[in-house]
Amino acid sequence: MKSAVYSLCLFGLISVLPARAESPVKVFILAGQSNMEGQGVVSMDHPDHYNGGKGNLVWSMKNSASAGMMKHLRKADGTWVVRDDVEISYKVKDTVRKGGLTVGYTGYGGSSHIGPELQFGHVMGDHYEEPVLLIKTAWGGKSLYVDFRPPSSGGEVGPYYTRMIEEVRAALKALDGRKYELAGFVWMQGWNDMCTPPAIPEYAENLVNLVEDVRMEFQAPNLPVVVGELGNGGLAPEGSAMSEFRNAQEDGTKRIKNAVFVKTVQFARPSELSPNMGHGHHWFGNAESYFLVGDALAKALLK
Repeated sequence: MKSAVYSLCLFGLISVLPARAESPVKVFILAGQSNMEGQGVVSMDHPDHYNGGKGNLVWSMKNSASAGMMKHLRKADGTWVVRDDVEISYKVKDTVRKGGLTVGYTGYGGSSHIGPELQFGHVMGDHYEEPVLLIKTAWGGKSLYVDFRPPSSGGEVGPYYTRMIEEVRAALKALDGRKYELAGFVWMQGWNDMCTPPAIPEYAENLVNLVEDVRMEFQAPNLPVVVGELGNGGLAPEGSAMSEFRNAQEDGTKRIKNAVFVKTVQFARPSELSPNMGHGHHWFGNAESYFLVGDALAKALLK
């Protein structure tokens, strides 16, 4: 299926993907902090620690408003679908996790959690005839103000900006001779900047610089970009730090050519219907929220 996304062709190196291997690989970079890492609970349902499973993925596939959208995630026998046309590469600590897209590609290891990558990858895999690679690069508790600070912002370059670039380059090199098209950069980050008053006034400019520097690093001046809103907790009072930060996110995105800002507040779910009732900074661990965020990011990028 032909994409509406304007993708710049870059040629690099990848292990042969199992499906449609003769076509250039569509590569998407998914970057950010803990909500890009993924905090959506899959099946844990302890009555005290996980609210009896309310809001986890298993529960959401039966009880949430999005249940009908989630049927493709699981086989009839109850096992999780593993796509052979969508591969993910995600370095956790010193180990690169790589394989067909399914649940569990988060910082926790195993299959206990999901992030936006799950439904994002399903949307892209359904859309493209070519194989898809998601390069996920994310760390919890990191700011754009310091940790991801891009070179163009001046001052000391953030160590996690450097690590992000290194991880993407390593994943592209691991393509091992395959042709690829760098098709999109997805940024889902912001909690630490929102909690750091001096960071909010700088955020829009830092975001512009981040995208400019990433595009320069990969010689992709028109690389499509999607920025996900820090929608945790839903609507925020006017004048609050959260409201001001979201405005900065949107303002920065509007100043970037070929970029889209994706609102996500509508995907917030109440704590009482979520597994991690005290974790508002992580969407209360609600799997439906992470599923819908990934869906929205992917569809915005395809426009």
